[in-house]
Amino acid sequence: MIPREILKKIRQIEIRTNRLVSETLAGQYHSVFKGQGMNFDEVREYQPGDEVRSIDWNVTARMNHPFVKKFVEERELTVMLLVDVSGSGLFGSSGQSKRELAAEIASVLAFSAIRNNDKVGLILFSDEVEKFIPPRKGRRHVLRVIREVLFFEPRRRGTDLNTALEFLMRVTSHRAIAVLISDFIGAPIDSARGPGSRPRPQMMLLESLAQASLPMLRQANRRHDLVAVQITDKYELELPNLGRLVLNDAETGEVVEINTGDARKREAFAKRQERAQAQLARLFRTSGIDAIQLRTDRPYSVELAKFFETRERRRLRV
Repeated sequence: MIPREILKKIRQIEIRTNRLVSETLAGQYHSVFKGQGMNFDEVREYQPGDEVRSIDWNVTARMNHPFVKKFVEERELTVMLLVDVSGSGLFGSSGQSKRELAAEIASVLAFSAIRNNDKVGLILFSDEVEKFIPPRKGRRHVLRVIREVLFFEPRRRGTDLNTALEFLMRVTSHRAIAVLISDFIGAPIDSARGPGSRPRPQMMLLESLAQASLPMLRQANRRHDLVAVQITDKYELELPNLGRLVLNDAETGEVVEINTGDARKREAFAKRQERAQAQLARLFRTSGIDAIQLRTDRPYSVELAKFFETRERRRLRV
């Protein structure tokens, strides 16, 4: 029996995201995520303006006037949601954690998918694959996906993108839309730190985590249509002026003390994060991976709509 407060939370997300899907995103989703081919539908009489190359010459010869083949898009797609449930996802400074925002984004994409008769699957990962839900259709299935993203309790706290992407390619043989939802924060293997080095907050390792996973990101994008959704918080981009803080790293358990009252340190931190974000964006761009950054302190609907519009324009130019 699912507790009432959990059902209430899931229902709230369903209402919010379903309204957005109905009013804005369902049509955009259909436009930017295309089927993988065309299926023959029927033969009909030729009409002025029809493409000559579509004429069915066998039927035309039998009927003594031209007929054309009609094709329809092979629409049914599989959407695989890869959601990072590592320890850093529990952070949030604006009343909503990154994990909660990830659940809303997963909900928007899942409801858009089933509205277009597509299947939705889920991979929850930390530094191991924590849970796999095979792709299915239907509202009940989507509500289960939302529940798992919100309330699943992972066994591990770290992050390993490679493990999740390798699992995706093992369980998904056909080309799929793979949406990787993560903050891209975490320490790669060996943590990029030498013996005796001082603890570094994992937010500093954003770039190195993605860089360590670059070959697998590219491989996954060649096989699937990979989209990266970065979930972040404003205090991961710039420190607040709150004096001395003792921070506990949610993924490694390391403790570090930072004097946020020092304006120079805040400025240095902000510049370092700006460089890391720019390098992460460049990494996705050069790998041909569409990416979007969403923040817990800003409405995601406008950014998501802009992302869909930009992706559609780019694909029309190809």
